Amino acid sequence: MREPYQILSIPYRVVDGKPLFCIFRRADSSYWQFIAGGVENGETTIEAAKRETIEEIGVEPKNIKQLTCVAYVPAEVIAQSRRQHWDKNTFVIPEYSFAFECDSEPLLSNEHAEYKWLTYNEARKLLKWDSNKVAMYEINCKLQLLSSI
Repeated sequence: MREPYQILSIPYRVVDGKPLFCIFRRADSSYWQFIAGGVENGETTIEAAKRETIEEIGVEPKNIKQLTCVAYVPAEVIAQSRRQHWDKNTFVIPEYSFAFECDSEPLLSNEHAEYKWLTYNEARKLLKWDSNKVAMYEINCKLQLLSSI
């Protein structure tokens, strides 16, 4: 049963000292986003992030890190059939963000039509959701800090 929580999972890699982010174009629409999905009954958010990543891109995330940013997304973006058991006053749900270093190429599920590895600025131009941009900003800052040490 789908819980009223959302996860966001950001695959990244560092090439020649520069981070690249893997973004995905939805198969059912034309917009770009990171891996997103729901928390199932009894799962923690990190367990959901790992499961959704495996389901959507066939990659088991290792060393997944929870990010600080939490966004809120409209409940209506979740199919009515998936949220029919939620309280009728649930209008927004929290989205918890995670990032992991991805050293393999994604194997797309039917949820996505294509993927691209892009720099921060390139990905920022294509991403639809502000929550994706903010989470990417946070992991980008952390990666820049690590590279300067």
